[in-house]
Amino acid sequence: MTEITVEVPSVLASTLGGQRSLQLPLPTDGTVRGILDALGEQYPLFARRVRDERGQVRRFVNVFIGQENIRSLQGLDSVVPAGEQVLIMQSVAGG
Repeated sequence: MTEITVEVPSVLASTLGGQRSLQLPLPTDGTVRGILDALGEQYPLFARRVRDERGQVRRFVNVFIGQENIRSLQGLDSVVPAGEQVLIMQSVAGG
């Protein structure tokens, strides 16, 4: 079974049981959507923090496949190569 690595900053780690790095089996469709669906099933709070009610990535969340932001690729339908790293970053604003 092919795996991928999902990395998140500490601000999202609490929604993944305190984990900042996870090894996941690559979903059958091999897409970011499939990865987020799988994580959302296991970690519902994570799903609510990363995706909106329509299932889209929230505007203040960026998802990278390697160095490429999925917004410049095919969005949620971007294919994740086997063994690749997916980085999910949540913008933090202050004032």
